[in-house]
Amino acid sequence: MAQRYGGKYSPDGAGTRSDSPAARPPARGQFDGARADPAGLRVNLLFLPPILLLFLSLNDGATGLALGGIGAAMLAGGAFLTREGLRAEAAWAARKVARRPAFPRKIAGSLLTGAGAALAAWLTEPGILAPALYGAAATVLHLLSFGIDPMRDKGMEGIDTFQQDRVARVVDEAEEKLTEMRDAAKRAADREVMARVERFQVAARDLFRTVEEDPRDLTAARKYMTVYLLGARDATVKFADIYSRSRDAQAKTDYLSLLDDLEQNFAARTRKLLLDDRSDLTVEIDVLRDRLQREGVRLDPSAETTER
Repeated sequence: MAQRYGGKYSPDGAGTRSDSPAARPPARGQFDGARADPAGLRVNLLFLPPILLLFLSLNDGATGLALGGIGAAMLAGGAFLTREGLRAEAAWAARKVARRPAFPRKIAGSLLTGAGAALAAWLTEPGILAPALYGAAATVLHLLSFGIDPMRDKGMEGIDTFQQDRVARVVDEAEEKLTEMRDAAKRAADREVMARVERFQVAARDLFRTVEEDPRDLTAARKYMTVYLLGARDATVKFADIYSRSRDAQAKTDYLSLLDDLEQNFAARTRKLLLDDRSDLTVEIDVLRDRLQREGVRLDPSAETTER
């Protein structure tokens, strides 16, 4: 069976850009952390009706063309809001702690789609009843196909909303830096670089999710989510400028080494935060046991021994 060559000086070798194998973060699968765009083919097909409506209105005179353009704009706006609503819902579902979307995009998209369908029906059959029926049917079918937006917060019980808002702002800024970092890396036009940037993004997002679940961790992780990410973005921009012009192998090696160091540090910080959270849980359990014993509730010694 054919096997891929690997060694100390190969791109993925054990001795490349790390002091020892034990110092590396755990190996991840190729698609670990990958997120599919929820706006797939069925959403993109929603942009087809407004195009057809606009073309069919070209021979209806000035009034028909204007009304057809308005209807097409409504249908296109509904498709756009639906696409953004699906992405917002996917982001809400991917997090353990999340606020509901501030604006119900999918519901608004359904209403716009229904209004556009009603106007398109009125162009061919003026009146009230038929366009109203077409508009209502389009709205209901849209809601049945794509659902409604999340209408509740998730995992917010017992969390200080002020602290959660602070975390949300910091995470949003950090996500913007990751996006700018990815866009800059694309200019290098190197598959290995893109793969390493994506792997670092997974490690960074692990830290983001940990802080979101416990906003008290923001103080310990803030430097990683601001200063270090800003430096990583600036380094990526400079590397892409140099590598796209000269294909400098040493610049690539130095940049990948930087990503390795950053990934290891982000992963170590995430593990430290998780250990701190576990220590807090242990303290809470011990305090509760002491309180129960003071109130005369005797714990089963055998069960307690088994738990330990």
